[in-house]
Amino acid sequence: MRDLMLSLEAHKPKYYHLGFGTTVTRRNFGRANERRNYKIFEEFAYVLIEAARKSCYRNDFEIEVDGNVYALDSTTIDLCLNIFWWAKFRKHKGGIKLHTLFDIKTSIPSFVHITNAKVHDVNVMDIIPYETGSFYVADKGYTDFRRLYKIHKHGSFFVTRAKKNLQFKRMYSRKVDATTGVLNDQIGKLVVYKSKNEYPEKLRRIRFYDYEHNMYLVFLTNNMTLEASEIAFLYKKRWEVEIFFRWMKQHLKIKSFWGTTMNAEKYKYIVL
Repeated sequence: MRDLMLSLEAHKPKYYHLGFGTTVTRRNFGRANERRNYKIFEEFAYVLIEAARKSCYRNDFEIEVDGNVYALDSTTIDLCLNIFWWAKFRKHKGGIKLHTLFDIKTSIPSFVHITNAKVHDVNVMDIIPYETGSFYVADKGYTDFRRLYKIHKHGSFFVTRAKKNLQFKRMYSRKVDATTGVLNDQIGKLVVYKSKNEYPEKLRRIRFYDYEHNMYLVFLTNNMTLEASEIAFLYKKRWEVEIFFRWMKQHLKIKSFWGTTMNAEKYKYIVL
């Protein structure tokens, strides 16, 4: 009897496990995913995410920060352009972009937004629900001073890499401990007319030498209280979102599609 039950379980239609019974065909399922708004599932997913974050919260984070620490990044997922015609990315290539705000203290994504792969990363900064006192760590691709100033006005903190062409006027410097890899810690303002209008207040620029990878890094932040070495540590933790993307692509294999519209794609990744 046990073998019979296992055999029946193995031959159940795959949609049965999603709660749709045994009579739902792939075509009907695909049509439903095209018409049913993914927001229904997204809102429920965020309820589950919040519960998971509370259960996985760490009180022993390596440095003392009052708020949460988030890594902001995106990854591109390739799609067949012949099927997903709306996802045109390059001349012969299709794709979507998965924008993710990754909670470093819990190792759980707290915010996910899916767009066409053509959408520039900085656009997602307009819809992120910023938390007062929390840190948002991103690479230099997110250096948009108007949007960074929005983070500052929310009472939140950002840590990012400075671009090579950054024009920065030093006002004064802080003492540094060279043994930590920090070469200088400066407070100043932006120089270029457009940039200083978008971000009119003081910024902190930290030049750091990474002994492990033998490279020089320059960080920008609006946080004036943490040690310069702690700012460098927060940026190093940004790598965890890259590890998450790698894990996701290695383990969450999509063997069949439940629809070919953008709505169906958003539903699929929410369910996953």
